[in-house]
Amino acid sequence: MHIRTFFTDARHSNKQRSTSESRLVRWLLTSVALVFLSLFLLIPLWAVFSQALEKGFATYLTALHEPDALAAVRLTLLTAAIAVPLNLVFGIAASWTIAKFEFRWKNLLLTLIDLPFAVSPVISGLIFVLLFGSSSLLAPWLSAHNLHVVFAVPGIILATIFVTFPFVARELIPVMQAVGTEEEEAALTLGASGLQTFFRVTLPNMKWGLLYGVILCNARAMGEFGAVSVVSGHIRGETNTIPLHVEILYNEYNFAAAFAVASLLAMLALVTLALKKFIQWRQEVAAGAAEYQ
Repeated sequence: MHIRTFFTDARHSNKQRSTSESRLVRWLLTSVALVFLSLFLLIPLWAVFSQALEKGFATYLTALHEPDALAAVRLTLLTAAIAVPLNLVFGIAASWTIAKFEFRWKNLLLTLIDLPFAVSPVISGLIFVLLFGSSSLLAPWLSAHNLHVVFAVPGIILATIFVTFPFVARELIPVMQAVGTEEEEAALTLGASGLQTFFRVTLPNMKWGLLYGVILCNARAMGEFGAVSVVSGHIRGETNTIPLHVEILYNEYNFAAAFAVASLLAMLALVTLALKKFIQWRQEVAAGAAEYQ
């Protein structure tokens, strides 16, 4: 107990020394952060909502209840409802493989997981056009079976899955590596099955990282523009997601409706930030509770 108190006091002492900069430095750093947040977060959010409500709340609601807007919302929700669970399964499998096992092509797998971060979303969309477009090798077979991928909903879902699949895996990999394998090995030694070990040991240890990855994945899936724009064909009421519908309204100079629909994505961003902060707080609380047990 005295040893733990000693290390706790030493850690707090080091923390105080590391934050003992002068008041001027702290004021300058805080001011820079506040100015940056104001320019790139608060002012754009204020502009979106002010433009959306500029012509009144009735006009705002009319823009959201327009058939094309409702179709865009439904397609966005459908895409996220398919892409996020699939990426959840992939993320758990990939993180489990990388964190729990040692194999020859481990670094290659990590590189492939990070690939969507390095490739432009537009290029990602073009990949699916080359694979499933009218000039691709698969085009005759798709045509013979009356299957439409590009310029249809399947292409949008595939492109969204591609650009979002790193998010869950990249959040879970460091969590599972930090936890290690001792608890799973102890559970197996005590007679637990593989599923029992996963649901009673592994899943509780990674639940906050899992939720964090799902939230980020969902936000990116609902807000994706580049890859979806390439494969969608911009067919109003059929293949337009919310970002694509906003672009069409803006290009038609229907600014009130464009900003009204864009406010949905802005609210999604705010909810994502709030959930992210909540999860970080719960992680810190859980870590603090575990430290003092």
